[in-house]
Amino acid sequence: MISVELSKRFKKIVRNAGREREVLDTIQLVCDGFGNPHLHSGLSIRKLGKRLYECRTNLNWRLIFEANKSVLLFDFAGDHDEVQNYLRGRR
Repeated sequence: MISVELSKRFKKIVRNAGREREVLDTIQLVCDGFGNPHLHSGLSIRKLGKRLYECRTNLNWRLIFEANKSVLLFDFAGDHDEVQNYLRGRR
């Protein structure tokens, strides 16, 4: 069973955007399908780095998470440009 953790930054971004329901639904789908590569493309899960992934809630909004052994840590959410800025800052 995979558990989920949400960073303070992630919670604040989602709350300020008013997308709580949309994000919770997407996180549930990711938890149900993560680790099953055939479902990843249908869930729009894409690998970005060693343990870093993104998924989409819709065409414009993405969730960034890190996958550890049994925990998915959601750390950032935003549109394409915001995600690119976040990823540049992680390097």
